[in-house]
This record gives sequence, structure tokens and C-alpha cells, in this order.
Amino acid sequence: MYVGDQWKLSWSTRAALEAETVAATFCSGHGRAYLDGLVAHGNKPVCTCNSCFTGPDCSQFIPHCPATADSGNPLFLEPFWMQHLASSALVVVGWHQMAYTYEDSTYVSKELEKLVRRLHETVGNAVTENRFIIFGAGSTQVLNAAVFALSPENTSSPARVVSSVPYYTLNKEQTEYFSSEKFEFEGDAYTWRNRSDGSSTNVIEFVTSPNNPDGQLKQAILHGLNVKTIYDRAYYWPHFTPIPASADEDVMVFTLSKLTGHAGTRLGWAVIKDEALFKRMMEHMRLNSMGVSKDAQLRAFRLLKTVLEEGTEIFDFAYRTMKSRWERLVRTISLSDRFSLPENNPQYCTFYSKVRQLSPAYGWLKCEREEDKDCFAVLKAANIIGREGHRYGAEDRHVRLSLVKTEDDFDILIERLNELISKEDGVRTFEE
Repeated sequence: MYVGDQWKLSWSTRAALEAETVAATFCSGHGRAYLDGLVAHGNKPVCTCNSCFTGPDCSQFIPHCPATADSGNPLFLEPFWMQHLASSALVVVGWHQMAYTYEDSTYVSKELEKLVRRLHETVGNAVTENRFIIFGAGSTQVLNAAVFALSPENTSSPARVVSSVPYYTLNKEQTEYFSSEKFEFEGDAYTWRNRSDGSSTNVIEFVTSPNNPDGQLKQAILHGLNVKTIYDRAYYWPHFTPIPASADEDVMVFTLSKLTGHAGTRLGWAVIKDEALFKRMMEHMRLNSMGVSKDAQLRAFRLLKTVLEEGTEIFDFAYRTMKSRWERLVRTISLSDRFSLPENNPQYCTFYSKVRQLSPAYGWLKCEREEDKDCFAVLKAANIIGREGHRYGAEDRHVRLSLVKTEDDFDILIERLNELISKEDGVRTFEE
């Protein structure tokens, strides 16, 4: 409201004060407090501590704590947003966007859609001109909507959903959970490449590129009239991989979580070439959830505006972080004859205009010894928790290690790996 010729805050003052009070809570750099988090006596915010830290202000380290490298929570981007408090903050009135739809009777914010198109044009990682964009509750819901929409409507034979090993865990788990007369999960795409009955079967192939778990840029294995391909591009951002060219597949799925780190906002989107497919996916979203939360869309709008206003800053920060982590992991594993990582071949990146290495979100670790068939168990005995290879359709001599959690998590992971490798006979050493 105006007081004289000056604008004075009124209704937003209390909300701003609450937010600033929580943000200022001291958690020793090893935790953070949340507006909707736990409170102590007198409604004082309580710190949520990083793994291996405890105490009222998260200052107490827990000795012999396991390195939990299982989750893909992208908390490595927390420091960036702590440096951009003002530009990323939101204060929302209680009557904000209460209806099911926007003013154009759709479930999608047109302004958010414009920002997504601008973002892809700026980064150069996807073609969006003359394409349709659909939003969902994270890429999870969008991927499922694409499978439904690509499955045949009237057939006695369901679509066969496949993905090349190692494949993203959710490709299998979600497809099997929603399995119906429309589609079924059939495993490794390579097993269908030379099938004599493949030409007469409806096949849907997931291509996760860069791949989760091994970070490799993958291409479709199967081709043909009855093959439909869904490209999961969640990690196709400059902080995880070189961007050789703008992706231009029929169905490309992205997610806010791997771009800004806001996994809990649950917002993903797909870039679609075919209008009929877009409409089928929209109908699935309508029946499944009546669209995406407007609150999630508003927060994504604010975050993407900040990303675009700051130029390349978030990508530079994220790339430096992931590059450093990957190099530390490679140096550590290079000292071992027991463990290995996939080869990381450099490529030209159009975003940074140079040849560069991948800086993957995960380490796809392999136990090389014949007796180490259960690599998860080997690491667990050394106080390291990863994710088993069989969850990606691979052998259990593989384990996925997350590199995207907090700096505390990553430091503890490297420490535990060094402790394990130092016990090998004739191990090489270096000063980190």
C-alpha cells in the first residue's frame, strides 16, 4: 500500500519476517531449517542435519557414520540458492490461483511455458520451436503419461516396453506397477534387436541420455515402424554432460530437479513433436491428476526466471561442483585394482564452446575381483551404502554411488572409499 508517495509493505510483512527468521537459523553449515520443518518449544525452528551430523545446531559429527550414497537428492545446488535468496524467494497471497485451471481453461501456466522455451534456447539442449510442451508432477508422471499415450488403443497384444541395460530403475518399476492390457515391461532392449517377431510387435523404448546410472550419452537401440522412443533427458544439462547439439527427438522429457535441484517441487515437462500424442498425454494428465499443482508451477516460474536472469551462473556453479566431485572420485578409484569406473570420453560442448569430459551425477562402480560378485555387500561392509546393480538390470558386481548430495555426504563418501582402498595390497597413494 502507499503511504504518501512511498510504497510500504503491509500484508507481506509477517510472511517475510517468518521466512527470514527461519533462513537465519544457525545450523553450523551442516544442516538447514525450514518454514514447514520441525519446531521446538516456543515455535523455534529446529535444524534438519546433514547425514552424519547431529545436535541442536548440527555441529556434532557422528563417528563411524556410514556414507549414504544411495539417494539422488540433488542437494549439491543448495549453496547456489543460498547465494540467491532475494531473487528466488516467493511471497504468495492466500487467494493465489485457487481455481483448477488458468484463465485460458488449461492446466498449464503459459508464462512458465515461455520460460521453459527460453531456457532450452539459451542452453541449446533441445529444440522447442513448433513443439508442444506438457507439464507433470516430476518427470516420473510425464514418463508414465508418454507410455500410456504411445500404447496402442485397440489391440490384443500390449506394447512391449524396453530399455537397454543398465537402465533407469523407474523404467522397470513404474511400468510393472501400472502394467495393464496396454503395455508390459520386457527388459533389455538389446534382446529385441534381432527378434523375428519384432517387426509385428508394438515396442516402446526408453532411452535415458545421459544415462542413469552410468552417465553415458545413449541412443535408441531399436528402430522401425512399430517402435516408439521416449528420450529421458533429465540429466541433459551442461553441469552433467557436454551438450553436443540440441536434442530433437519426438518425445523428450526433462525435470526441474536435475536443473535447479528442487526435486521436492515435483515438476517435469516433455517436449512433443506430434500434436495427437500431445493431446493424448494431456488427457491422461487430466484424468490422472487434473493437471500439475499451480503452486509448483509458480515456484518453478520464479526459479527459472532467476536462472535466466543470472545468465550462465547456475550452470557454472553446478559444473564446477560436479567436475570437482567426479575428478576426486576418479583419482580415488584410480588407486585401486579392486574397483573401476566407466571410461569417460570427452566431447565438444556447444554450451561452453570447448571439448570437455562428462561430469556425471553418479559413479557406476564395478567390483573387478571374481569373488566380489555382490559389490553392494563389499561396500556396505566398508560403511558405504550405494544402490545395487540388479535394480538397473545389470550384474550385482555394479553399484551406483550418488555424487549429487551435500558436500558433507560427498566428503564422507570419499573418506570411506579411501579407507577401503588403503587396505588393498600394494595400493598406490596420493595427497588429495
